[in-house]
Amino acid sequence: MPLYDCMLLLKPHVKEGLMDLVSRVGRHVYSRNGVLTEIKSFGTIQLGYGIKKLSGRYYQGQLMQMTMMATPNINKELQYLNKEDRLLRWLLVKHRDTKYGLEFLNEDDWELELSKLPRGNIYDDEDIDEDEDEDEYDENPENGGEH
Repeated sequence: MPLYDCMLLLKPHVKEGLMDLVSRVGRHVYSRNGVLTEIKSFGTIQLGYGIKKLSGRYYQGQLMQMTMMATPNINKELQYLNKEDRLLRWLLVKHRDTKYGLEFLNEDDWELELSKLPRGNIYDDEDIDEDEDEDEYDENPENGGEH
């Protein structure tokens, strides 16, 4: 399943309906065997221009970002957001050239990537320095720290 970002710009006065709308989108994604991976709120933001709606013109909005793994037809399924009166705008962006989960493991290159990882013991005896470098630093301040 591809990864998507759904950006929601809500009216600035919407407080209690915010979580209702986010949970509604989340339930819709989950019912289609998708997964919400992250939800971010950017708070109230100033808009570069006013967005005109039936209830007036808005120069501020609450911005939310929902990252999800969903089926490719999620864009058509979220068209009901166009009729949502709490929203000023919404946008769905698909992440390109990213591979997750089984898509990554099915690639031929994954064995090559794993072979780059070290396989030896991380506690090799050769690398252990037990106070062998004590003579590197002169503790006598009169010499100016030189050897």
